[in-house]
Amino acid sequence: MEPEMPAWVESFPGAMTVADLDWKILYMNEEASRVFAKRGGRESLVGGDLMACHPEGSRAKLRELLASGKTNAFTITKAGVDKLIYQAPWYAEGKIAGLVELSMEMPRELPHIDRDAKSRTDG
Repeated sequence: MEPEMPAWVESFPGAMTVADLDWKILYMNEEASRVFAKRGGRESLVGGDLMACHPEGSRAKLRELLASGKTNAFTITKAGVDKLIYQAPWYAEGKIAGLVELSMEMPRELPHIDRDAKSRTDG
């Protein structure tokens, strides 16, 4: 079962990769294709194995995410660029149907706004 993607996803300024329960890559947006151009981009990767793109430690974490329904978020620095990685299951008919991975560039200095603290001071 392939997820339907709204048109805005294609030009979203972060890389989005979607896989099914068998780790088959179903979709990569334009940015994901650019990020993985050295591996052939989406033309080569869609239909392929998502697990083949990850080392064993990451594979175990991805398997855990699908088994538990939990999400995973972390930051990386790659080629001097800081990125936020967010991995989460996607659902079809109320059941886990696969995994989505988002990768977005972020500034070195990322502000944190505590909305709870702000609401206490706004009176």
